[in-house]
Amino acid sequence: MTLPKVGEVIYIQSFKHDGSLHRTWSSGTVLDVDDEKIVFITYKTWVVESDGRRWFTREPAICFYYLNRWYNVISMIRSKGVYYYCNLASPSVYDEEALKNIDYDLDVKIFPDGKHIILDEDEFLLHQRQMNYSQEIIDIIRLEKDRLVSLVASDSYPFDEQVIYDYFDKYLSIQEFK
Repeated sequence: MTLPKVGEVIYIQSFKHDGSLHRTWSSGTVLDVDDEKIVFITYKTWVVESDGRRWFTREPAICFYYLNRWYNVISMIRSKGVYYYCNLASPSVYDEEALKNIDYDLDVKIFPDGKHIILDEDEFLLHQRQMNYSQEIIDIIRLEKDRLVSLVASDSYPFDEQVIYDYFDKYLSIQEFK
């Protein structure tokens, strides 16, 4: 599999289990790549929702899309600190057209003080029936949700503000040379 290079701008697509397009980001600047993940930043980027609604990101978000884990982590740098939004999703695939995954509804939101909430459990239950999630996928999503909560509790990578600010500094230096 070919992976993008640091500094490259990529397109991001998220689908639902039934193959329908869920959300797209017009651009993400790649900050780090290895066999496990692609780290990129979205900043002042167009996002298009499945219903056609469009919005523009106003804050920098360092995004960790894993190639072998069933979640991704979006860390938003705001004036009151770093907020994390974790999507339970299939492992990501990069096919030179876009970075792609399947969104499985459940989300974990983490606040700067370390507190977290689980979001969209009702949507996860509804889509299990509507889109015929296999028991294997349901079990994986629940297990990965627990793994995420455990990583948050231990301040493990990438849930460390310094990591996020270091990636933002890397982005600024990449921009400097463009």
